[in-house]
Amino acid sequence: MQAFAPAKINLSFEIKGRREDGFHEVETLMAPISLSDRLTIERGQTRGDIKFSCDDSSLPNGEENLVVQAARLFQEATKIKEGVEIALEKKIPHGAGLGGGSSDAAATLLGMNDLFETRLDEKDLLELAAQIGSDVPFFIPGSAAICRGRGEIIEPARLPAKIRLLLVKPDFGVPTPWAYRRWKDSRELPGVEYAPQEFSGARFVNDLERPVFEKFVLLGYLKTWLRHQQEVGGALMSGSGSTVFAVLRDGAESNQLADRLRAEVDAKMWTFACETL
Repeated sequence: MQAFAPAKINLSFEIKGRREDGFHEVETLMAPISLSDRLTIERGQTRGDIKFSCDDSSLPNGEENLVVQAARLFQEATKIKEGVEIALEKKIPHGAGLGGGSSDAAATLLGMNDLFETRLDEKDLLELAAQIGSDVPFFIPGSAAICRGRGEIIEPARLPAKIRLLLVKPDFGVPTPWAYRRWKDSRELPGVEYAPQEFSGARFVNDLERPVFEKFVLLGYLKTWLRHQQEVGGALMSGSGSTVFAVLRDGAESNQLADRLRAEVDAKMWTFACETL
């Protein structure tokens, strides 16, 4: 069987403080988007075995991979004895703030639940997802949501309208733990606007822009450049980066914007036109 793992963007991301367990208390509005990885999940030939492959050789394929962790956790929770074979086709760039690894893990839980007919309900799947990573539970319901706590407390949300986007990512990633560690003592860059933006009935703000832009100055410049383009109603970094997304105005041509971006900012910039789901 095949399962699709959508990427996400953070329309808003606010840090409320540091928790006693060492994590940060957050409140974020996330939405799935029409960029996704694809997983092929099949029953394995060897009892209890997990065979995993990926078309991106830069990703780990052992127990440190979130897909393998999700499959192992599912086997343990359901007591199934059969093995499983999972092939992952990557479209979501990693280190991008788009939740690709977390979405792949959630898709593994959902796919194995269907394949093995184990009939875990959403509550059970959410509990398993939370053991893998803070963003993984968001991808279980498959809709926009406000996420609190470490990200595992989910409240479904409805966006005012579908939002057209251009995703933009330079040729580097940003480690999420590093961004959190730098948050408290970071400073704003002169000339970069960090205040909340309002457009298309949504509010866009990200507290992690400050530490990330301080080190990766290109991302601050990229956001500022996008906000000055006529096609763009707002621009924001997603999660801890390094993707910055542009919210497109009605009738805006994403291809023209992407071509101008590569001509004026960085010829090697990765772009992807998509929309919220």
